[in-house]
Amino acid sequence: MSAAPEPGAEPFAEVSDPSVRGFLHRAAAPNGDALVLAHGAGSSSQAPLLLAVARAFAGAGVTVLRCDLPFRQARPSGPPRPGDAGRDQAGLRNAVRALERLASGRVFLGGHSYGGRQASLLAADDPALAAGLLLLAYPLHPPRRPAEVRTAHFPRLRVPACFVHGSRDPFGSLEELREAIALIPAPHVLVAIEGAGHDLARPARSRGPSPDVAAAALAAFEAFVA
Repeated sequence: MSAAPEPGAEPFAEVSDPSVRGFLHRAAAPNGDALVLAHGAGSSSQAPLLLAVARAFAGAGVTVLRCDLPFRQARPSGPPRPGDAGRDQAGLRNAVRALERLASGRVFLGGHSYGGRQASLLAADDPALAAGLLLLAYPLHPPRRPAEVRTAHFPRLRVPACFVHGSRDPFGSLEELREAIALIPAPHVLVAIEGAGHDLARPARSRGPSPDVAAAALAAFEAFVA
């Protein structure tokens, strides 16, 4: 995990249990809203997708915190271990509370893959925590194991949820995800990124997010939560 921020972002740390660590993007013309973004199982707050989304949202007036989940704070590489999820969700809760002290408006919660899943599980248990969800490449099921769907909490989601998903994502097809999110009683929307894989890159084997992913996510999210 690199400790160097990119231009326009500043290191952020708050001592709590678990601690909140990451990088804060302050909007030049803040609108009062804020967004917590969490990374996937194999990455960190420095993931190119999170950087692109944070830049786009900050440019639109949203204060963004790219946070390292507690499992990544504990280990610089490797996926989360069995039993990490509860502490990772607690870290996201603390990140939301930290942004509440910086923002005058709504605080949203989201992330890529594993980070988005933990955000959605937390929101299902505590619907008052965040004003809405931004779920990038939600890991609907493990690759080639479509029967192992991760949707048991969907019927308990009571906050708006915006899904951004690639048409070549092995963790769930667009058709599978459309069927799954119909379980959510709260307002929800699916933004399809044609040709993108699980990292939302297009083509799927390229490095980094497709240039229009962050813009598409921002446009859909702004319209959805307005």
